[in-house]
Amino acid sequence: MHYHADDHHCAHPIMDGSEPFWRRYSDLILPSLAGFFLLIGWLLDITSIGPSWLYHTCYALGYITGGWELAKDVFRALIRFRFEIDFLMMVAGLGAAALGMYAEGALLFFLFSLGHALEHYAMGRARNAIRALGTITPKTALRIEDGKENNVAVELLQVGDLVRVRPSSRIPVDGMIEEGHSAVDQSAMTGESIPVERSTGQRVFAGTLNGDGALAVRVDRLAADTSMARMIKMVEEARSQQGASQRFAQRFSKIYVPFIIIGTILLIVLPPLFGVLSWSEAFLRGMTVLVGASPCALAISTPSAVLAGIAQAARNGVLIKGGQHLENLGAIKAIALDKTGTITIGRPDVLDIVPFGAESESSLLQIAGALEIQSAHPLAKAITRTVQARELDIPNATDLQTIPGIGIHAELNGSSVTIGGPKLLERLNPNDTEKAQETIATLEAQARTVMVIIQDNSVLGIIGLADSARPNAPKMIARLRKLGVKLIVMLTGDNKQVAKNIADQVGIDVVRAGLMPEDKIKIVNELCAKKKSVAMIGDGVNDAPALAAATVGIAMGAGGTDVALETADVALMGNDLTKLPFAIGLSRRVRKTIAQNFFVSLGVIAGLVPVAALGLTPIWIAVIFHEGSTLIVVLNALRLLAYKDKTQ
Repeated sequence: MHYHADDHHCAHPIMDGSEPFWRRYSDLILPSLAGFFLLIGWLLDITSIGPSWLYHTCYALGYITGGWELAKDVFRALIRFRFEIDFLMMVAGLGAAALGMYAEGALLFFLFSLGHALEHYAMGRARNAIRALGTITPKTALRIEDGKENNVAVELLQVGDLVRVRPSSRIPVDGMIEEGHSAVDQSAMTGESIPVERSTGQRVFAGTLNGDGALAVRVDRLAADTSMARMIKMVEEARSQQGASQRFAQRFSKIYVPFIIIGTILLIVLPPLFGVLSWSEAFLRGMTVLVGASPCALAISTPSAVLAGIAQAARNGVLIKGGQHLENLGAIKAIALDKTGTITIGRPDVLDIVPFGAESESSLLQIAGALEIQSAHPLAKAITRTVQARELDIPNATDLQTIPGIGIHAELNGSSVTIGGPKLLERLNPNDTEKAQETIATLEAQARTVMVIIQDNSVLGIIGLADSARPNAPKMIARLRKLGVKLIVMLTGDNKQVAKNIADQVGIDVVRAGLMPEDKIKIVNELCAKKKSVAMIGDGVNDAPALAAATVGIAMGAGGTDVALETADVALMGNDLTKLPFAIGLSRRVRKTIAQNFFVSLGVIAGLVPVAALGLTPIWIAVIFHEGSTLIVVLNALRLLAYKDKTQ
């Protein structure tokens, strides 16, 4: 029973849950017929009802229906001069018939075909878990043109088009919300079942489910480049990439199968020549050895576990690009993380509001917002977001002027207002300068970027901003340690004080700051030399070299750059760091499952071959143990589809 990704995948169409019942289970038709003919033939045989040709015909039909797929596989292999596992089973079945053991041969083909069909069904379930993601993205979208809505195919949409998303409908594109507010179910992307609030200026993804609000979304990725499309593409590519365990199993089979064929021939020929056994007895033992020695369970043990693991990861918003990366992820001992956009949100937020002359925090924000709403600077956008989040009214500022390198000046309600960095105090020398400088020193010691607001000749207040840590980062770090990750290092090009402040918030002990991209590669290589298996997590172009140098490169998928996504081996599609412990835990379970499968498959072979060679077991017992071990291996792998992270 050989398992090449191309052969069986092409020969057996993947089952779709929307297909009719009979079509979904079409692979079971021939095994069912084989079982039926075997049962009827056996009953006629033992009861002696009817002529002998009748039960012989039933056995023959059992051979044909049970061995049809097996014969096709053997023929395809032989024309390429390959002797594989299926060849052993075909010879054993035909050998049983040559000895007049028709029932045993038909039983072998029946159980073999049944196991073959159930394996395809089980593997199909794993593949469908991935393919189902691709079916949820709408094929059409409502494009807004000149105030009118036109239904068009998503493939025709261009970057910059405006799309209307109605309540309770799937979002057809990746883009930014230009109008509207709604709760969006992003479980298809992130695996999280709780909807998240999305409003103007925030990103949404194709395939996610809109809530009760209508949205206008500006397209920023073509249909072929959406996060969902890339997810499907990368997972499909992952199926063709093999891990170390799978490569071992294939190398083992290539050596093992010829060895068993030669050993069986010697077992059949030598004992009769030396007068130890009769030719028929030696032949029977040889056929029994062939059945017991066929490593079908070994051949399927790794690919079934890898495919199930990749499928479960994809269903939970984690893309793993191949079996090798899946296995490597489970062996990780150290993790290096980029700071900006990975541990942190990746944008400045208002964290401190210190009123001086202003009446309150709200009034200070209103005045600052009046100036900053007209600016595209990231700090200005942070202040504007805070004002909008607090639903404050923004007064109208006039005569707006930019002071290069300093800030912005405007007229507001008859007053002169200026907002800018700490240098503003030196330039304007307002009242309360000394008190303001003390506050600035305190905030800068906490790694804040400071904005000073001056009205006329007085300090109105100070706002502290910083790129804050992701809320779930501390919990993620704690879960990684619980999984056995010994070393967690933050790598950043930012200054040491800012980096240490973030590291203290999330619980990271080792910080390497002020780094250039080449420095990150050097550190990752040093970690690999010491810890062997190292993961690097990042989101930017400058992280790509380090992602490539690590044992496993992990990219923040939704917000990460295309370069980082292409370079990485794993992508967290929802930018959800809590999925990292999930992915590592799942990978370790996959490695454990592969080891269990190896133990079962090799254990059955080691047990059956000696007793078969000594003639201590009939061929039908060998058949049942052989096929039983194959099904046990597949069912054990399928348990991965129900994996849940227990470190939460």
